[in-house]
Amino acid sequence: MAVSVPRERRLAMVLAGVVAFLVLIAIPIGLESLILSRRSDTEDLRSALGAVQAARSQVRERQARKDAIGQRYGKRAPTLAGFLEQTARAEKLEVTDSVDRAEVPHGKKYVERNTVIHLKKAGMYSIAKFVESIEKSGYPVAVSRLSVRKRSGEPDSYDVELGVSAFDRNEQAAASEEKDREKADKKGGGQ
Repeated sequence: MAVSVPRERRLAMVLAGVVAFLVLIAIPIGLESLILSRRSDTEDLRSALGAVQAARSQVRERQARKDAIGQRYGKRAPTLAGFLEQTARAEKLEVTDSVDRAEVPHGKKYVERNTVIHLKKAGMYSIAKFVESIEKSGYPVAVSRLSVRKRSGEPDSYDVELGVSAFDRNEQAAASEEKDREKADKKGGGQ
């Protein structure tokens, strides 16, 4: 069918122009915008994955610290008076007296035991080595109080009052945490 009327010819030219515009300009621009939006989505996903990968090392570090703390508190400290007496004897110090204090709960999971000892006529080097050996014992103990008084007339001779605290886990809290860990392992293994 031939287009013979000029009006129809003009309409056919306008239609052909619109189709040509759509084919040559609108479709490529639309595809380009679609590609750019997908590319930005891909970049967002890459940055999110990078953040997750970076966070994994932080999570491992936190877990390692948590495990180290759990391992340290897993080993119950011995009776403080005997432990301190033995450690002082190793450093050639004499414990004149020791006083055990009542246990103090710290939240639901931990209990603090405290013992105060007195050392007479102790040298500063021996005192420092004694405190260091307490801290490095591997038990969850800490020096909570230290009072050093110089003895008059005697060089390198001090009277020391030393408070040492031991932190122990409650047996109930440890048992419930173990049950929670077993439940999490079962859930994780089933998925």
